[in-house]
Amino acid sequence: MPPRQTSDLPNIWLLSDERNDAALEDALARLPQRSALVFRHYHLSPSKRRARFAVLAAKARGHGHAVIVSGAPTLALKWGADGVYGPPATLGSSERLLRIATAHDLTELVAARRAGADAAMLSPVFATRSHDGARGLGPVRFRLLAAKAGLPVIALGGMNAARAKRLQWPRWAAIDGLASPPTP
Repeated sequence: MPPRQTSDLPNIWLLSDERNDAALEDALARLPQRSALVFRHYHLSPSKRRARFAVLAAKARGHGHAVIVSGAPTLALKWGADGVYGPPATLGSSERLLRIATAHDLTELVAARRAGADAAMLSPVFATRSHDGARGLGPVRFRLLAAKAGLPVIALGGMNAARAKRLQWPRWAAIDGLASPPTP
């Protein structure tokens, strides 16, 4: 299946996490329309994860955002998500789902392209709490890898609005960088 058109992809992606859970509803309200929520919440039991997904998906859709779930495509379809997020080999081939691959290097970007992913989240661009101690790719290496990807790339890792502007990259994602209240 060929990837979707680049113009169909949101520019801003909010990833859910245990540490940003309390701020997610407010963050979804602040995002520009046609953004996306990537629901992860790995820390919850299956029943609590499903319940939290339902609440956040309703809020996200109420603000015009796409809703992506981290997990198997069958789970995404069962829960009524717009897409699936994860390693390229786990994305499946459903034409009904937007498929967003995780990637950290050129090998994983190539795997994402071969799997027919609609886009890849390349991380970490900058140092981040999610990959404590890991060195970020930095703007130059990120751009070099993205240029070789052969599919749309979403910048992830230490991203916020100021870094996205500095990076001059149209599509970016964040956990803390979008869930924290804006600074005056």
